[in-house]
Amino acid sequence: MTRSLDVSLRPQSEAPRPLIAVDRAIAELRRGQIVTVLDQGRAIGLLAAEAVAEDSLARLTSLSSIRPVVLLTARRLGALGVEGPENGVARLVSAIGFDAETIAILANPCAEIEPGPTPAGFTVEPGYTMEEACIALAKLARLLPACVIVPLSDVVPDNAVIVESDEILRHQVAVARSLNPVAEARVPLSQAENARIVAFRPSDGGIEHLAIVIGDPDPDQAILCRLHSECFTGDLLGSLRCDCGDQLRGAIGEIAAAGSGVLLYLAQEGRGIGLVNKLRAYQLQDAGFDTLDANLQLGFDDDERIYLPAAQMLDRLGIHRVRLMTNNPAKVAALARHGIEVAERVPHVFPSNDHNQGYLLTKATRSGHLF
Repeated sequence: MTRSLDVSLRPQSEAPRPLIAVDRAIAELRRGQIVTVLDQGRAIGLLAAEAVAEDSLARLTSLSSIRPVVLLTARRLGALGVEGPENGVARLVSAIGFDAETIAILANPCAEIEPGPTPAGFTVEPGYTMEEACIALAKLARLLPACVIVPLSDVVPDNAVIVESDEILRHQVAVARSLNPVAEARVPLSQAENARIVAFRPSDGGIEHLAIVIGDPDPDQAILCRLHSECFTGDLLGSLRCDCGDQLRGAIGEIAAAGSGVLLYLAQEGRGIGLVNKLRAYQLQDAGFDTLDANLQLGFDDDERIYLPAAQMLDRLGIHRVRLMTNNPAKVAALARHGIEVAERVPHVFPSNDHNQGYLLTKATRSGHLF
């Protein structure tokens, strides 16, 4: 007799204060507002670079006697052809200051501004923990990884949204560990009529990840499993620029044909950079960059995803051993690091088309995917 998965719903505990603080800071950044970041007695005012306008920049400037500093990732700095740290975050300091247009040129390779030379007149300094936390917060907000900051005096602005730098840096892990099932329903699919969807929500109230459970998997066995990062353009619209839609529907069909298994639909669009930034990367690809270099031009790493949420979902379902459908060895290693045994890597390959051949070649030659 097989043992069924545990998808029982349990009352959620109240979210820890740090999760709430970071969630509020994310929302504030996305609205183009100033956030206060604290670290070991220091306080800074922070704006997301892509949300900077002359009026918001003026408000930020008024909070300090020191001119604003621009933060960029080392990857974005390298894309600009500016010497600086090889990794991490860089501080751009100018004796005359930065205007909104200059900040846009520095932060966004897709900015609709008359092309010209990279702005000059600044010096580059390495960033440290607080600056790394600022860039991490911009990434969590699915904004470009670029910020504008000023040091604050002892007086924090009225009605300020305040967050600690260590809370930001620990946020992804804390959110993943708080995932719990909050809803479950039977959803017959065209390729798998015996299917149900379980929604997992983090305790900060953030976006849900989904588990598509097909058939009746036995957790005492190695379960056929696919980790699928959401792809609005490929999954929903049938975009030919990637193979995501083929992989999603193909995995559902293969799991159904095998009798049972689980597909985890993970909310990490565009290898973790978000839909808007993925569209920016597409714009850069049309200008001649490959899929990895486009991400680097934007200032991101080539892959910003983490797989702790997937491991936590499997654990909540009572699954600790899988046969993983993937061409990406990094997924195998990531699950193993988080306590999920990968008994077998199951190849998951589909024919290319005229629009995604270069994309798939880049994944094979630069990201180590096995096709």
